[in-house]
Amino acid sequence: MISIVVTLALLAWLVSDSRWKMVGDAFSSITPGSFVTVTLALFVTYVLRALRVCDEFRDEVNGRFGACLRVILIHNAMINVVPFRGGETAFPLLLRQVFGVPIMRASASLLWFRLQDAFVVGVLALAVWPGLHAAIRIAGIAALIAAAWYLPRWARAPHDWAGRGRIVSKLGLLRDTFTEATGRSRYGWWWTIANWSLKLAVQGWLLALILGTSFTTAFPGVVGAEGAAILPVQGVAGFGTYEAGAAAALLTSGIAMKSGLQAALALHLFIFCSAIATGAIAWLFPSKSTLSGTPAVGPARKPSQ
Repeated sequence: MISIVVTLALLAWLVSDSRWKMVGDAFSSITPGSFVTVTLALFVTYVLRALRVCDEFRDEVNGRFGACLRVILIHNAMINVVPFRGGETAFPLLLRQVFGVPIMRASASLLWFRLQDAFVVGVLALAVWPGLHAAIRIAGIAALIAAAWYLPRWARAPHDWAGRGRIVSKLGLLRDTFTEATGRSRYGWWWTIANWSLKLAVQGWLLALILGTSFTTAFPGVVGAEGAAILPVQGVAGFGTYEAGAAAALLTSGIAMKSGLQAALALHLFIFCSAIATGAIAWLFPSKSTLSGTPAVGPARKPSQ
């Protein structure tokens, strides 16, 4: 409730004078062809995420790519709408409804997905971040790759947590579930790398067009925005933290805070509208559930009189 009130207040402040016009001016230099290209590229990233889910849950999905894509589109829309990352809950719930995947296993897979995302984004950020010393760049990339390699092996290592008290035994169960999640996907890392490489590239390109600058100058802003998106305390749809993270990162490229906030807000609105539009379209096409006695998962319908 507080986040909704604060967000509405900020939007009212934004439209109260010329600030809203500034957002429109940020898009004025972008051609319709560029918008179409960015929109198609963003949709390809949704497809890559759906392929990752199909790979992870291939036994339950049985080739139903359309249902996987629908789960991803609705999940992505919920993340952009519900504050405090609450939209993440849509992923395990939809997998349970559509494919019968247990909540615990789906949640463990989602955790592993997010860890893979963090590792890949971290490596890409270190690889292109301006001004970093070569030694720091190489050492940081090596450390992230080593951690990504070690984590699933630690999870799969034998342990005696089941017999070490009530709390530790429950943690052991979570560890075993997480172990299963890390070992099921055959090409999970490749889907993740492809998704984030394309996603950051297209967002960086769009932000560069908005700012009227080069891709290398704009790219830190995209990384800063994505980093701010994982903060636990956020406004509705991430408004505020997203822009602040992008503008702060753009300072390293010599972009003034005011210009960075304006460009980041324009970029955020475009991404937000894309997520909501594709999620709404996906919601209109219900997926047949694999659970016996469970109706198709689709938009709510009023009962017949």
